[in-house]
Amino acid sequence: MSARVLMVQGTGSSVGKSTLVAGLARALVRRGLRVLPFKPQNMSNNAAVTLDGGEIGRAQALQARACGVPPMADMNPVLLKPQGETGSQLVVRGQRVDTVEARHYQSRKEQLMPQVLQSFKNLAAGADIVLVEGAGSASEVNLRRHDIANMGFARAVQAPVVLVGDIDRGGVIASLVGTQVVLQPEDAERIKGFVVNRMRGDPTLFADGMQFVAQKTGWQALGLVPYLPDVHDLPAEDAADLMDTLRARRLQGRVGDTQPEPRLRVVVPILPMIANFDDLDPLCAEPGVEVIPVMEGEALPQADIILLPGSKATLADLACLRARGWAERIVEHAQKGGVVMGICGGYQMLGHSVADPHGTEGPPCTAQGLGLLPIHTVLGDDKKLEYGKGFLDQGGQPVVGYEMHLGHTHRPEGFTPLLWLNGQAEGCVSGNGRVWGTYLHGVFTHRAARLALLERAAGAAFAPEGIWAQAGQTLPDTHDGVVDAALDHLADHLERHMDIDALLALASPPVYAA
Repeated sequence: MSARVLMVQGTGSSVGKSTLVAGLARALVRRGLRVLPFKPQNMSNNAAVTLDGGEIGRAQALQARACGVPPMADMNPVLLKPQGETGSQLVVRGQRVDTVEARHYQSRKEQLMPQVLQSFKNLAAGADIVLVEGAGSASEVNLRRHDIANMGFARAVQAPVVLVGDIDRGGVIASLVGTQVVLQPEDAERIKGFVVNRMRGDPTLFADGMQFVAQKTGWQALGLVPYLPDVHDLPAEDAADLMDTLRARRLQGRVGDTQPEPRLRVVVPILPMIANFDDLDPLCAEPGVEVIPVMEGEALPQADIILLPGSKATLADLACLRARGWAERIVEHAQKGGVVMGICGGYQMLGHSVADPHGTEGPPCTAQGLGLLPIHTVLGDDKKLEYGKGFLDQGGQPVVGYEMHLGHTHRPEGFTPLLWLNGQAEGCVSGNGRVWGTYLHGVFTHRAARLALLERAAGAAFAPEGIWAQAGQTLPDTHDGVVDAALDHLADHLERHMDIDALLALASPPVYAA
């Protein structure tokens, strides 16, 4: 199979590259093409487990879903997972290999290019077209040496590039034209067309702007894409996108008469190292649930459930929980009968202690947890990456998802599990049944399990015959159905507002540098 390649780069971070690639992938698959996604280098703590036992960025897993194929480690051969201001966990072809500082990583990229190219070749061997997503900004000339994420990769395989700018943030003309100005001529020549994303209002008001950019750069104008609210049903890639999504969903929940008044408030403390936060998406989509993010400097409001999501650095986020005064409030909430739930790193925080004897997250130490579950966690170098399938211990509703964590959690004899996973008891429930914890990312994916857990917190209002029926809405049996519907709407949207035929014509077979 002779694949073609097309690379999508951006004028900056969060201009919509990941979403556009996902939408284009779904549109091209519907045209009968075998499409595969690829991102040479990603930086994100929102990761996904692959069927071949690795991990990749959540955006590439979403793009794989758009293509109708399982996620594979080759789709994102280099993943950086930030653990602080200057350091990141380095994942290469799905496996954690090191912890690196930003300055030292720059000189290491040259050594990673062969593995990046091998992953790309593996994908290209089985595709009609590979859609490649760049990282950050194409114009980061200070990082151009040994670059593997943007023009360095594009030059290595002679990939044509489409540049995306975000009109919603302002200055899109200058960012597009300015990218051409600052790039090396050989890099600028790789750009063949441009897209302006997230247009709000009358698109005819920017017709002159599209023409100006095309004339100034010589690039082909491939589309002015209006803002699409449906993208908020897709998993967010980073915490900034998460906050935008949560705000948008809360606003949508207040508009119109078709949405029921929120009956259950799920408060989520947003900690610096929050990870795998797409666990929140099914709750956000559920009628009658209001997911309330709480940021630094804010007090935790009244809640039915306080939910601690995953964390890339459990000890650092646990210390932050105490420093912000949230730990005391969470314990008080539980003591008064409120529900507290933790997923992965949040689960670890709910126990009596978290020990790091080998310095996995920093200097060796042991920290006191919130003491709400009878568990003790010991961090280590071994990382569990595994899909799981099972059912809730109470009620038997199906659950499915994955585990992605370092270390082991020890539970007492006779503990009550939250669920059974791959035939084994998993998670833990407090003696009064009001505090729950699990390592399973995706515990809310199946709607039956989600409603059962919400019903435990709020009573019969969240039984299937309760608020679901009153809302006059039906949701798919799993949240994956919501995501697939959003991908279809996105593909329809791009078919209307982009010249996909012209974009396809730009794609060409890769040519590897000698």
